[in-house]
Amino acid sequence: MDTDVLRWFQQVAEGKTVTEVSEADEVTQSGISRALARLETQVGTPLLRRSGRTLRLTRAGEVFKPHVDAMLRRFDDGIAAVGQFVSPETGTVALAFQQSLGTWLVPDLVRSFRNAHPAVRFRLTLVRDELHGLPLDGGIADLEIGTRRFRTDPEAARPGDLPVRTEQIGTEPLRLALPREHRLAGRQRAHLADVAKDPFIALRPSSALRKLIDDLCKQAGFRPTVVFEGDDLTNLRGLVAAGLGVAVVPAPRANSPEAADSGGPVRYLELADRGAERAIYLTWSAERPLLPAAELFRAHVVSRVTVGKVPALPAPGPASS
Repeated sequence: MDTDVLRWFQQVAEGKTVTEVSEADEVTQSGISRALARLETQVGTPLLRRSGRTLRLTRAGEVFKPHVDAMLRRFDDGIAAVGQFVSPETGTVALAFQQSLGTWLVPDLVRSFRNAHPAVRFRLTLVRDELHGLPLDGGIADLEIGTRRFRTDPEAARPGDLPVRTEQIGTEPLRLALPREHRLAGRQRAHLADVAKDPFIALRPSSALRKLIDDLCKQAGFRPTVVFEGDDLTNLRGLVAAGLGVAVVPAPRANSPEAADSGGPVRYLELADRGAERAIYLTWSAERPLLPAAELFRAHVVSRVTVGKVPALPAPGPASS
């Protein structure tokens, strides 16, 4: 059974057309179609069915695909392991991370790691903080840095969950973001109850940060009136700056793009509410060992965050009214 055929099956099963696969791999469409037909013959049942221009999985295909995914991951790990065995400092780390951590934490960790291991490469992907999303970019990444805490107890796992290990490596304080004309903009600290009647700009309910904020508001004795729900924290900050409402966001880090001085369009107030912070986790697979380069980076992340060598929060500056 040719691994190329399995990769074509994998790509088609994940939504690519035969045309797109043939163009990417420089193979004729008829060649790919014949190869997929041979695969079905070897398996003994149809795996794909046509739906318009695309092919969809049959029930048998749905059963077959997770095994193909696992086999190709193991195969790729084997190839990479041999390469790293020959030269351990030239491996590749597949790292998934949340966008909000990509302005300060992830760049610092990658830069400081490559100072010691310059030949190690990184394959980076963004993941959302969706409550029910799969970890490790669906199993593709070696490591994930984010704010989602995944189930690690096999007995509590849901069907389809990937077995993972998760370690908390730090916390990130939350701030109350206000337009600079807001009545509270002259303060440095506030309670959520102080803005209970204000309109809120928030992430969608499927977000882990949104759930945390809803829980904090409930703890403060109110349910926020959400006038806009989005997927991106940058958009939330922009709408706050436009005066459309208030938001609870991660504290800006020194020198990050979202950090604003005292004259900027958004004021960030410390939150006095108990639990106004979100945890940051490092996650990796529990069913396959990390390759040497990924294990080196995992140890570096834990060490650097634990000893506090990541960029610090800016000290609260003078407020402007």
